[in-house]
Amino acid sequence: MSSVRDRALSIVELLAHNVKGLPMSEIGDRLGIPRTAAHRLLADLKETGYVKQDPSTSQYALTIKLASLGLSFFAATGITDAAQPLLDDLAGVSAELVRLAVVEGNQLIWVAKSQGSRSGLRYDPDAGLDVYLPATANGLAWLSAVSEERALELIARQGMDRAREHGPGAPLSLRQLMDEVQATRERGYAMVFDAYEAGTSAMAAPVRMSEQDEAVGTVSIAGPSVRFTKDRMQTLLAPLQACAHALAVASKGSPMFSRR
Repeated sequence: MSSVRDRALSIVELLAHNVKGLPMSEIGDRLGIPRTAAHRLLADLKETGYVKQDPSTSQYALTIKLASLGLSFFAATGITDAAQPLLDDLAGVSAELVRLAVVEGNQLIWVAKSQGSRSGLRYDPDAGLDVYLPATANGLAWLSAVSEERALELIARQGMDRAREHGPGAPLSLRQLMDEVQATRERGYAMVFDAYEAGTSAMAAPVRMSEQDEAVGTVSIAGPSVRFTKDRMQTLLAPLQACAHALAVASKGSPMFSRR
């Protein structure tokens, strides 16, 4: 990571995962950036309005400027207008958290959600901008919709090391992960238990018109494992797949998807 651009973007991505902010020294240490360079980059980001510094703690955090740009972009693409009613319907049927992730190059990125649980236990993680493929139902759903060669390429980009930081159900070896991908491919949808986080389960399906078409994203249902069991997932399979197909049809009207 040598260019000023790469370093600045890495700081933005790190702060996106740490909404309460981080001290300059920790930002530099985590990213392998000399502290003098980190200080200069943070000053530039602060001057342009993307980063703010807490006067009491001296920690740096993102401002809402970046989020505002993102929301404006999604509004212009038509994703939220087309997807939100479909996600709300599925959340109402499942009474769990429903989320949509969109394929962008080599990443799967969270773009919309709907919370169906109104009381009691609720699962609503802050997963950040990109989906960690090995430990999530959304990740498995996407990996199952591409060739094995492409799946291995995507996994290599993220690595398997982070899986050890997640739940006990997360695969710890590439062989175990590829077995899960193959099972997902044969089943047509993904299921994970205690994988992204202990005590949570999820199921997901790729968003595509047919098995021959490229997936443009994934849609998932997630909730506490005590109630979101395998049997419960079976009762929600048809609504999940219907939502995935409806999202695929709706995506045809979005500029973001049409450019694929």
